[in-house]
Parts: sequence; C-alpha cells; structure tokens
Amino acid sequence: MPIRTASARWQGDLTEGSGTVRTGKGGLQGNYSFKSRFEEGEGTNPEELIGAAHAACFSMAFSKQLADAGATGTSVETTAKVHFDKTDAGMTVTRIDLETVGQAPGLDEAQFAKLAETAKENCPISRLLSPGAQISLTARLAS
Repeated sequence: MPIRTASARWQGDLTEGSGTVRTGKGGLQGNYSFKSRFEEGEGTNPEELIGAAHAACFSMAFSKQLADAGATGTSVETTAKVHFDKTDAGMTVTRIDLETVGQAPGLDEAQFAKLAETAKENCPISRLLSPGAQISLTARLAS
C-alpha cells in the first residue's frame, strides 16, 4: 500500500499567525488560523479535516458492508461532528458523532443499522480514533 502524505505550514505566533494545509496530491487545500480552529473564523482546522477523513472512510467501509451483505448501496452520505473540548489534559477531540443516510434497496432499517455499526467498528479511521474519542453513530435509510 502507498504511504499517504499531507503537509502544513504555519507562520507567526499562535493567535495572530496563519497557515495552509494540503493533502499530498493536492486534492484538498485550505487556510487555517487560531480563529478558524478555536472561534468561528474563515478557513479550516485540523478537527474538520479529521471529520472529513472519518466521514469518507466510514462511507467507504459502509459501502463494502452493504455489498458484502448483497445489498449494494446506491448512495451513502455521512457527516462527522467532531467535538473539540477542553479537558484536564488540554484541548482534546473527545467525541465524534457520525450521522449517515443511505439508499440500500432490499434492506430494512434494522439491517441497515446493523451493517452501519459493523462499518463503524471496522473503518480504519474509527479504529485509529476510538481509543481516545467516543464514536457514536446514527444511521437511517433515505426516504
């Protein structure tokens, strides 16, 4: 398997500085700052990027679970809400709430939810993050 890369550059001090972040092949690129991370400023932040990675990984893992069950999903859309909280150890990603909606003809809600839970447990990014952060999942079939 190839090794994936990303890079970041920061200039200035913590509160007034700014930076850029880029994935290795340039698919994602953005600006980040103290305000975009700790307030509501323009730009991205590491927690959003973790959320994007988690949502993408989960959606792919879920698609595989659906196919393995013989119910090819026609679409899977996932949002990851990353909670970044102050703890005794400092600022910490404490929880990620995955919310997924999908179309999978032939499955009922219970089957869909069970396959989604299996995908959550087996998604490589979930496995990476779950020792330190609680991961919840809400899954529903699209109407």
